[in-house]
Amino acid sequence: MPTILFIYGWRLFFYSNEGAEPIHIHAEKGDMECKFWLLVDDVEIKEEFAYNMNPAAKREIKKVIYQHFDLIVEAWNNHFNSNQ
Repeated sequence: MPTILFIYGWRLFFYSNEGAEPIHIHAEKGDMECKFWLLVDDVEIKEEFAYNMNPAAKREIKKVIYQHFDLIVEAWNNHFNSNQ
């Protein structure tokens, strides 16, 4: 379960057994948790699920993901391409 980034109390990570899925990122902060797909060609994100999150928390994590979009994609590619 590689952790990509700790920022503003958020831990952004992915699971090592999810390489067959499209690029995505999990995030958790306290008792909040979410997963977003990263649509690389469109430089867009799409919420897969959000648990125990209010609108402000969703805005905050979306902003973090957009700000670190390239870092997340690079970490995903490095991790899953090196494990094949």
